[in-house]
Amino acid sequence: MSLAWLDDIQWTEDGLVPVIAQQHNTGRVVMFAWMNRESLQLTVAEGYATYWSRSRQRLWRKGEESGHRQKVIDIQLDCDADVILIKIDQEGGIACHTGRESCFYRSLIDGEWQSSEAVLKDPKSIYHK
Repeated sequence: MSLAWLDDIQWTEDGLVPVIAQQHNTGRVVMFAWMNRESLQLTVAEGYATYWSRSRQRLWRKGEESGHRQKVIDIQLDCDADVILIKIDQEGGIACHTGRESCFYRSLIDGEWQSSEAVLKDPKSIYHK
């Protein structure tokens, strides 16, 4: 398969593209991350989400520590070609390192960020490092 499709993406100056991960059957946005060319190629080739970790400066296969991988159902590019939406099946039902379904679990209520979603699994039992 030709990789010419990668050239259609408007990468940032540092070679990244923002990625939104959405649970395919519910439409729930579960996380936001970044990909570089290599991580997007791996995502397509392997069928599971691989991101670029800016904090670790390395490839990050989602679920490599937790086991909560993201099986890719569809990959979409927005109209400006500068944001990717991946529709995924979140294995284990937990996308967030806090043990929640989604990284978006806080709502602004009366001028304060308040948790609006329960922890499904204690992060200490997910991550062993």
